[in-house]
Amino acid sequence: MATAHLVSYPGAERTVIMIRGTSSPVSRKDPSLPACQEPPPGSLPFTVGDTASPQGASEAAWHRRLKAAISRCWVTCPSFSIVCFLLTIFLASILFYSYQRLAQVPTSLLYPAPVVLSPNDLAQDGMFTINSIGRLGNQMGEYATLYALAKMNGRPAFIPPQMHDWLAPLFRISLPILHGTTASLFPWSNYKLNDWMEEQYRHIPGQYVRLTGYPCSWTFYHHLRQEILHEFTLHDHLREEAQRLLRGLMVNGSQPSTFVGVHVRRGDYVYLMPKVWRGVVADRGYLQQALAWFRTHHSSPLFVVTSNDMAWCRDNIDASRGDVVFAGNGLEGSPSKDFALLMQCNHTIMTVGTFGVWAGYLTGGQTIYLANYTLPDSPFLSIFKPEATFLPEWIGIPADLSPLLKH
Repeated sequence: MATAHLVSYPGAERTVIMIRGTSSPVSRKDPSLPACQEPPPGSLPFTVGDTASPQGASEAAWHRRLKAAISRCWVTCPSFSIVCFLLTIFLASILFYSYQRLAQVPTSLLYPAPVVLSPNDLAQDGMFTINSIGRLGNQMGEYATLYALAKMNGRPAFIPPQMHDWLAPLFRISLPILHGTTASLFPWSNYKLNDWMEEQYRHIPGQYVRLTGYPCSWTFYHHLRQEILHEFTLHDHLREEAQRLLRGLMVNGSQPSTFVGVHVRRGDYVYLMPKVWRGVVADRGYLQQALAWFRTHHSSPLFVVTSNDMAWCRDNIDASRGDVVFAGNGLEGSPSKDFALLMQCNHTIMTVGTFGVWAGYLTGGQTIYLANYTLPDSPFLSIFKPEATFLPEWIGIPADLSPLLKH
């Protein structure tokens, strides 16, 4: 006897009946089948053992295929940890590349300033500029001298792009930049300056004047002190970073009320002073005296040491009292953090060099400096006048010249 079974094929439009004992399917619409097996009007056909429609069967098959694909993906794809590792490498590469590109951006774009590109933008009655030589302290001295002498002579002042690159990352300077190509269009006359103010500088001849030399003397610009302080105002992020570091420092477990910035210049001066200029740099004894002076005149001061030779400082400055912090990074090529630290202190101890001079000048407060650090016959005194470098109210501690006298 033949037995009928309902069979549904995925994707088929209708259900067919397989008759056991026959090899051909019979349509559900075959009139020879009993009427009781007709589906109710409006209902969907179904398969034996399942109430799913062909559409439901298709969805079930789709879910099975999706599940199989996911399973194969988990088998063939990298593990989660590998994906995270590769993602980290990718992000780090992007950050490194962005940093490298940012380092190539001209300072004039990072710290915008007026840039003169056309001669038509310049005053026709002349102007002043200055050479851009030396490191940070020299650049500051040249800028301040140009600022003051240009005003004194009634001429507009412009700085070279190199000077802007040195100063703009630290300070809110205002003098416009004279583009190199534009500068080459003018017949400049060089005017050499000594490292101190002279009466003749009040009436500098010439229409297009380029000041030259290494001027860094308060005698040029001290009458404009407030304007110079404004020009050398730190950017907010540098000031805040320095203040945050100082707030975190302690003297024997308590917050200090007085910070003394200490700048120890060594580097090339260790050779130049004795061999070329017949002079000395600060030694251990000078620094002991300077620290002792502040300990005597202030309650629990904290000494914040910066230098271009931090290793020497750690070996020669006694920190056993707990009131000395070696905070400088010693990077001469990027001195912004060290200089910002010194400016946020209340007082200054300097040794030699224009970096320390400017730290004392901008900080205000009391400043101790190394005095008489050359022999009387030193050639250095022909280009350097101590009285034109150190303010009269600063406190000098004489250097020990005995190492020079021994030779």
